Amino acid sequence: MNEPNPFLDPVRQPELYGHASRLAGRTSALMRAKTAGHPVPETIVSLVQAHHARPDRLGAVLDIGCGRGTSSLILAEQLRPERVVGLDAAPALLAQARERVKNLPDSTLEFVEGDFHDLPLPDKSSDVVVAAFCLYHSPCPQDVVGQIARVLAPGGLAVLVTKGLDSYREMDQLVACAGLDPRAAQHESLYTAAHSDNLADIAASSLDVIAVLDEEHVFTFDGHDHSAQYLATNPKYDLAPGLYGNPGALAATLHEFLPDEPLTTRSRITFVVAQPNDGRMA
Repeated sequence: MNEPNPFLDPVRQPELYGHASRLAGRTSALMRAKTAGHPVPETIVSLVQAHHARPDRLGAVLDIGCGRGTSSLILAEQLRPERVVGLDAAPALLAQARERVKNLPDSTLEFVEGDFHDLPLPDKSSDVVVAAFCLYHSPCPQDVVGQIARVLAPGGLAVLVTKGLDSYREMDQLVACAGLDPRAAQHESLYTAAHSDNLADIAASSLDVIAVLDEEHVFTFDGHDHSAQYLATNPKYDLAPGLYGNPGALAATLHEFLPDEPLTTRSRITFVVAQPNDGRMA
């Protein structure tokens, strides 16, 4: 029997997001490797500016799955709404997000702990709702979209973002060839619940889809040390004891079994723009 998908297994969540440093390390390694593809938060801003009827007069913006607050900060700085609410289920990530904004003058940002299946916001209260790289953490992302539809104001806009099922497949090959996890390529994709090929259909369960944008992002890791910084906290792989969360030990194993070479890997990033069923503009 296949093991539960780590992104859908509640038992794994404290391990994955109980320490902000683990997500920060993985994200930092990935962004340092990036060689092609526009920054995702800036693309979200551009889509809001292109498709919202009043992008220069926004009230509340909700950033679901805000993590450490990186995208929330950019949304606040570039869209300049009256208020940005970052929502996440991980207290450790929210603590870091709050720390990052505590000294900002006149900050319109606030960070709230909550479940995206039951958004703690009133009906029709948000002009924009962003859900980037989080819907695949739900066993029923249609329910989350239903909540998004509930809190969107008339004329509001939702921007949903996810990855392709086969993202980072070259990493699977590296892990398997090094003997770290011989079944690396056979594990279910982390993004099965909400991926590039089904995101528009998921959005259409409660919203009107008005635009879909696909973009290939390319990442080149310098060598084993760089790859290990990303792989050490990737929950997809069954690593031996002592390797998970330990990039130094993981890198040493890669060096032992494989020549140290750069690794290029890819991910298809999909943006879906949608609005309330009653929100069509004349």
